[in-house]
Amino acid sequence: MDSDELVETLETAGLSPYQSEAYVTLLELGAASATQVADASDVPAPRIYDVLESLESHGYVETYETDTLKVRAHSPGAVLDDLRDRADRFEAAAAEVERRWEQPELENNGTSIVKRYRTVLEQAEAFIEQAEYQIQASVTVEDLERLRPLLVAARERGVSVRLSVHTSPDGDPPEESLLAGACLEARHRRLPAPFVVLVDREKTCFCHHPDSSEQYGVLVNDSTHTYVFHWYFLTCLWEQWETVYSDYADSFPVEYVDVRQCVRDLRPLLSAEATVRVHVEGTDVETGETVSVTGRVDEALFAGAPDAPDTALRLSARVTVVVVTDDGKTLTVGGWGAMVEDVEAARITVEDVEAPPGTDAGVFSRL
Repeated sequence: MDSDELVETLETAGLSPYQSEAYVTLLELGAASATQVADASDVPAPRIYDVLESLESHGYVETYETDTLKVRAHSPGAVLDDLRDRADRFEAAAAEVERRWEQPELENNGTSIVKRYRTVLEQAEAFIEQAEYQIQASVTVEDLERLRPLLVAARERGVSVRLSVHTSPDGDPPEESLLAGACLEARHRRLPAPFVVLVDREKTCFCHHPDSSEQYGVLVNDSTHTYVFHWYFLTCLWEQWETVYSDYADSFPVEYVDVRQCVRDLRPLLSAEATVRVHVEGTDVETGETVSVTGRVDEALFAGAPDAPDTALRLSARVTVVVVTDDGKTLTVGGWGAMVEDVEAARITVEDVEAPPGTDAGVFSRL
């Protein structure tokens, strides 16, 4: 770096042009009089004393008097510390600019397009940390290893976690030790897939598979767009793939965060004339107020032919649980985005099943 570049750099670090000129000149001269510094630099003679005084107040130089005022550069230790501290702050500022550019703050009902997978993964970690009741994720084994501590913490908070772990067609499923404690159920997709994390029906993180020709990510904080990603997860990443891990309890209560999954399990029990008691937490569709009721399931319904298979495609139509509450009211309970039912359920807990003789009510065939 030549003298001119050093002067410019010191100006960038916070010195004035005259301070930078005088200091670089003094480094070259060693000890010198104020007049000599002015003559050897571009600092005007009438300004040299003010400039040297300001440099001394910053610890860059020291002045002393013999027959004339002389000045010499301090040991550079303090100066170097100052410059390195400024460099660290510039580096931190550059990193923060990059972070804010790549990861804009998501407002409610907001969607952002980002360029890097790392940004999507970091936002997914933040969403998982905030999860209250539901996580659906499509991940590689490597993604799962990174996210596992957060998923374990979510399960300990009572969050329902379902994982679709994708590998190459000849890849092995994840080890049970990696899944235990991190999810309620896991399925193995033997086909590369995008990275997807859906949280609490509101938040989505999506990024193409690394080998895709399209390379960008999508961050969503919006229930409508997240609903679309939810159906992509169910139909492409979940429904047809084999279950490789399950942590469902063999006894009651059994919790559901998806009314379609609940209906699929309840219909055989109701057909066998079992008595099913549930607790429903959700929102009054008309008023938006929180609802919490307990009662008996009267019907579990979905549109279509009565004898059609209970596939995810069929369950994409209207699905309703009819509950007779303990105080005698009849309520219709729908799922995510319910509009015609009385209640949009966030969680349905099957508290007990009283089965007629010969019916095994403890066996649930879950979605």
